Amino acid sequence: MRLLDPLLALVAPPFCWSCGEGAVAGHPLCLRCRSRLRRLERTTVALTGVDAWAPLAYEGPARAVVRGLKFRGAARLAGPMAAEIVASAPDGMLTPAATLVPVPLHPRRARARGYNQAERLATAIGRRAGMRVDDCLRRRGAARGRQVGRGRAERLRALDGAVELRPGWRPPNRAVLVDDVATTGATLAACALALEAHGCAAVVAVSYAMTPGR
Repeated sequence: MRLLDPLLALVAPPFCWSCGEGAVAGHPLCLRCRSRLRRLERTTVALTGVDAWAPLAYEGPARAVVRGLKFRGAARLAGPMAAEIVASAPDGMLTPAATLVPVPLHPRRARARGYNQAERLATAIGRRAGMRVDDCLRRRGAARGRQVGRGRAERLRALDGAVELRPGWRPPNRAVLVDDVATTGATLAACALALEAHGCAAVVAVSYAMTPGR
């Protein structure tokens, strides 16, 4: 499909995922919307016990890009999102000595969506940073309601015991959890607990965007 991208761009020029105007090929946002992105510091913050970092605040144009990847079937957005992450990640976070672990999606949602957006993002980061990707976690139990709009305590209750290591798998010694967006940190905490329970020595997390004020 990538060989056809230049031809497709002539027939249907790329558009901005935030405002709908024309965008430069390879970029999900136009120049005006890119200038509206709020960039975060290159330091991690603690989210429910997990050190996490994202390059952008989850608002405005960044929110539109996340929604394109997650809800509108635009898996190709994982590439430019990964480029944004790798370009400004804190020193020592994205190193080949660590392994990227995508946050799991419930199988029912994965079937409906066609892919796990965190896995696509982790794979794209791995290509750029020269890191291994280990899809070692899974969701279990019935699919829960959407986490969007829930508070931290409610999210933690909904995820209690819902994430586990895949049977027969061993976790990496150093893991970098990958998700499209970090909000309360409840999902990251559930993943970290599942990894640490099986011997993972260090867990941090990276995402494309993070809720402001975290």
